[in-house]
Amino acid sequence: MKDSHAVISYAEKLFKAADTLRKNIDAAEYKHPILGLIFLKYISDVFEERKQELIQLKDEGADPEEKSEYWSANVFWVPKDARWSKIKDAAKNPNIGTIIDDAMYALEEENDSLKGVLPKDYGSPKLDKSNLGKLVDLFSNISVGGTQHETRDILGRIYEYFLGQFASNEGKKGGQFYTPSVIVNILVQMISPKKGRVYEPCSGSGGMIVQSEQFMKENNGELSFYGQESNQTTWRLCKMNLAIRGIDADVKWNNEGSFVRDEHRELKADYILANPPFNDGDWSGEQLTEDPRWKYGIPPTSNANFAWMQHIIHHLSSKGIGGCVMSNGALNSDKNNEDVIRKEITKADLVDCIVLLPSKLFYSVSLSATLWFFAKNKKTKHRDRRNHTLFIDARKMGQMLPGSKTHRIITPDEIKHIAKTYHAWKGEPDAGIYKDKIGFCKDVALKEIESENYILDSSVYVGYEEKKSSASYQKTMKELSKQYSDCISKSNSIDKENRTNLKELGFI
Repeated sequence: MKDSHAVISYAEKLFKAADTLRKNIDAAEYKHPILGLIFLKYISDVFEERKQELIQLKDEGADPEEKSEYWSANVFWVPKDARWSKIKDAAKNPNIGTIIDDAMYALEEENDSLKGVLPKDYGSPKLDKSNLGKLVDLFSNISVGGTQHETRDILGRIYEYFLGQFASNEGKKGGQFYTPSVIVNILVQMISPKKGRVYEPCSGSGGMIVQSEQFMKENNGELSFYGQESNQTTWRLCKMNLAIRGIDADVKWNNEGSFVRDEHRELKADYILANPPFNDGDWSGEQLTEDPRWKYGIPPTSNANFAWMQHIIHHLSSKGIGGCVMSNGALNSDKNNEDVIRKEITKADLVDCIVLLPSKLFYSVSLSATLWFFAKNKKTKHRDRRNHTLFIDARKMGQMLPGSKTHRIITPDEIKHIAKTYHAWKGEPDAGIYKDKIGFCKDVALKEIESENYILDSSVYVGYEEKKSSASYQKTMKELSKQYSDCISKSNSIDKENRTNLKELGFI
């Protein structure tokens, strides 16, 4: 099942089947046992595959019962009570919930990196044990075949699909743990993480790290990954998502968050990707007025947008590039010192590119948002782009998801076009020659931005493409113009006649 469309189709069928067993459980609660079972099935399958490899190598000294033989191959050690074969055999057992909970505890006990990560509430009275057994049967029939790598990739994509569907079902709350893959893809394709350190300061479920790792593999790169998440439940989803992909990432959790308790205080990253909460008014800004990260101005305590931007800039290496998702208000806000901070960041020549996105891409908001890209070094061997910023207006791109009135997707070709425009502007080889295009993109000098009071709305700079009038349109307009002229002439004639009559009657 290597075909991407086949995997998505398979995942869709699995999700529909699993969702029918949800009954009256809220989607926000249901996702944890579902994703936990997928994870358990995955690590058990990979463990069994590794075990068979070791059995074949016993004559060469391999030991199928030695834990280090698994860890050295980036495979979790799965104790007997946690193996899927036992879970499958117990599917009809009324104590299936307790059996799965015990399996999760056993896995955490044997694997340090899983401690505190796995869901362990399958024994909860809220979860119908008959339906839980049916879920076990459903996932027991997941047959992906292929090598360990293919199994990891396919189950990883199934896990990602389920995350997206749960986010869609949860609406606004879903945006707290999941960034739509098209948004992540644009960020990754534009930043192009190949070699160095990748940092995701508000990690969510880890989608940006996952896609960065995929990009690295496709380009023979070498990356190390770092992250932080303040919501423990979301952090658990992230850790499972990364583990299913076999990604070793240093993603920390604390409930104070990246501002108050920065877990990677000394990190200088080569690539930073982030989708922070929009317009967050509860970020403990009043505790941080003297923070050294606020080099370009103290962010308002009522809105964390420019705190996130400065946090990203602070953590960039001398040649680093960062991209983040922001609400459109940050482009032109003149409240609470935000215009001053935006001005200082722009004057410091840190804003590399601004991309206006179409509306309805996110599960949490229907309005459009913006991608901001920051660069510490704009003078490269390809082009000196100092004191210049690229503005892209992509609001006309995308199409509504079939059957949906609330969710839009951007096609792979459109994503490629946006990213290629950026790389061409940077003068990179094989990206083509950059040209301004009215209504889509423009290379803007800092002086022009200054003349617009440091407003960074792409539509201010790229303008609007004039539509060519068709022959039928021209004909219609001529007919309407003639009708309008005839009406004006007739109106004048009537007015003249009325004035004459009123004069004869002595009223004028």
